[in-house]
Amino acid sequence: MQQVNEQPLLECVPNFSEGRNPELIEAIAASIRQVKEVSLLHVDPGFDANRTVMTFVGPPLAVVEAAFQSIRTAAQVIDMRQQQGAHPRIGATDVCPLVPIKGLTMEEAVKLAQQLGQRIGIELNIPVYLYEYAATAPHRRNLAHVRQGEYEGLAAKIRHPEWYPDFGPKEGSFPAGATVLGARKFLIAYNVNLNTKDPKVAQRIAERVRESGYLQQDGHDHKQRIPGRCPGVKAIGWYMPAYGKAQVSMNITDLDQTPLHLAFEACCEEAQQLGFKVTGSELIGLAPLRVFLEAGQYYDPYETDPDRLIDVTITHLGLQELRRFERGQRILEDQLKR
Repeated sequence: MQQVNEQPLLECVPNFSEGRNPELIEAIAASIRQVKEVSLLHVDPGFDANRTVMTFVGPPLAVVEAAFQSIRTAAQVIDMRQQQGAHPRIGATDVCPLVPIKGLTMEEAVKLAQQLGQRIGIELNIPVYLYEYAATAPHRRNLAHVRQGEYEGLAAKIRHPEWYPDFGPKEGSFPAGATVLGARKFLIAYNVNLNTKDPKVAQRIAERVRESGYLQQDGHDHKQRIPGRCPGVKAIGWYMPAYGKAQVSMNITDLDQTPLHLAFEACCEEAQQLGFKVTGSELIGLAPLRVFLEAGQYYDPYETDPDRLIDVTITHLGLQELRRFERGQRILEDQLKR
């Protein structure tokens, strides 16, 4: 990609409901690569989640075209009637966020999401829900609310007027499910590993860490919501058989409110309260350099060398517990220089 720093940059981070078949994953990736001016920065498949996160950037219109092509390919190769995995999902392309990186406002990203959603609905006959900054109603802004009921509940959910799709059909068999499409700020997908296989432990930690917290019943048979300790964090708990570990799976949506290392520390403290330990963590996709530098300075306040701070972060967060952490492939700024 030539002169990437001299033009507006849009990032797209679609999540596809296939993480086990390399040929199908490559077919989707190839549909992105064939769009000129777009750079596919990272492909991150997860076997147990049965989900692959792809990250690509480029000029806005080219990125929108690549997103459309990838969604079309995913609909051709993924049959949601057969799909199973640990991760919540509602469609073959489960979620497709557009993230303005440079020279682009959020309002412009919303317009691009609307245009893309309309094209998906018309040409691919896939129901599309707009979320985050592109949401058409308050109850549609949160991805978890839109995805509630998952693919299995889609046929019934879509009949209710409050859940009519923004684009595409309102009835049918939906073999590719629905796609949740929108514009948002940069997000960190991040999993924390535990020394237990029990998903209930991970779920309990997630409840206490995530911003939305959990419901607690009081003495009068009423339920009260107890807020979690990390604003800007969404979290669930699950067991990953391939790792032999339960994980707290988080989306960190606001790094200013909760930096990645503080989300990690919160999980450590909550795990200890329950008699368990955090053994390491897993970054999904890419993260900006600031994440590594801020975490490094937290754990080693007297270190100033950026490379050493990155090493400190990798060590303290246990980012190599599950697989080798290729730092040059996981830092956003490094990838944009390619």
